[in-house]
Amino acid sequence: MPKFPAPALLLATALSTPALAAPASDGFFLSGNTRLREEIIDGQARTGVAPSDQWTSLRTQIRAEYRQGPIQLVGEVYDSRVWGATPASPLSTGEVNTFEPVQAYIQANLGPVLGKGTKTTVQAGRMALNLGSRRLIAADDYRNTTNGYTGLRAQITTTTGLDFTGIYLLPQTRLPDAPTSLLDNGGALDKESFSAVLWGGFLARQPKGSPYLAEASFIHFGESDAPNSPTRDRHLNNAGLRISADPRPAHLDGGVETIYQWGSTSTSLSANARQVPVSATFLRAHLGYTFTGPWRPHVLAEFDRASGDGPSGTYGRFDTLFGFRRGDLGPAGLYSALSRSNILTPGIRLEITPSKRFDAFVGYRALWLADAHDSFAGTGVRDATGKSGSFAGHQIDTRARRWLIPNHLRAEINATYLARGHFLQTAPGAAKSDTKYASFALSAFF
Repeated sequence: MPKFPAPALLLATALSTPALAAPASDGFFLSGNTRLREEIIDGQARTGVAPSDQWTSLRTQIRAEYRQGPIQLVGEVYDSRVWGATPASPLSTGEVNTFEPVQAYIQANLGPVLGKGTKTTVQAGRMALNLGSRRLIAADDYRNTTNGYTGLRAQITTTTGLDFTGIYLLPQTRLPDAPTSLLDNGGALDKESFSAVLWGGFLARQPKGSPYLAEASFIHFGESDAPNSPTRDRHLNNAGLRISADPRPAHLDGGVETIYQWGSTSTSLSANARQVPVSATFLRAHLGYTFTGPWRPHVLAEFDRASGDGPSGTYGRFDTLFGFRRGDLGPAGLYSALSRSNILTPGIRLEITPSKRFDAFVGYRALWLADAHDSFAGTGVRDATGKSGSFAGHQIDTRARRWLIPNHLRAEINATYLARGHFLQTAPGAAKSDTKYASFALSAFF
């Protein structure tokens, strides 16, 4: 394996930096973390890239925060780099984004301005957000880079457990995005503009101390071509409903979430491409149980379906927008085979937490296409005739994490195996060998 002195030096520096505790009241707070990760894959499921690959990534975050009364000022820089990639690697702005001020915002706690028992918080500037279930808007953590947004966020909470969050955001476009610049870990400031706008709100209710949550949401995303940046001109409305029960020892937990997506999109990136109507759906249901005992085993049965695009005149492929991947489907990075698009997958998972320092899970999923005419999930493999069928295969996914030094240094291992089914063996452009993926990471917190 090649030696990379720069990542090693940065990680050693992080480990030697003393941790700073967050102040309980006003003052200045500095924190950060560094993650060094090695990824390797054989039998790549995605089309158009190397069948076997390996790279080393480094992500460093430095966050500065100042609090004074109801005012909070936050700035956070991300530095995400990759070494060892080649022109045949699936390298993108999901892996490389150097020295970027992803967060730079002011937040004001306005207190009960809307009445007794309420609390209103307003945030303005550049920010990273996790909203709702995070399946449409998330600050992805497994991926080497994160999603950033510029704009306004307002949150209103009540003592009855009612919570409303409203947003008007311009998603940041990560730059540079040219393949040569990404391979060189080139730098350029990300940009935002009114050519891409995200707005909407989440209304949720979860009384204090209750495991039960109910939520309704509406999110609109609109985009148009910008100079040197052609788009699919997506104009997507997303109406969602979610109910859930949090895990508790000796109790059932679970939930159901559904999203209906409609609007319009272009058939290609061409400026004169035809616009078509969109009608797409997403459904997730899960049911679990947490056993008592020292390992606190949690068994979870889950089902996910995101629609695909069929031969009708309506575009049916569900778009997860800025949602996360790892928590539900599988690793991002070099793997990224499963996504919340054209997939139907039941599964089962076992999670264990033997101690405060160690946790792990192993999960199995059976994989089908929701529509046999569309490309499967994130692989790009497609048979427009539908003759290759809809069974994509089986996935076994595992993760183990251990705090080597509590609150300071954590090790993580991920391993995923994708056994190809009939579709991924016979569709045009599909490879024959099964996919084996592994990643090994050290994260230092300071």
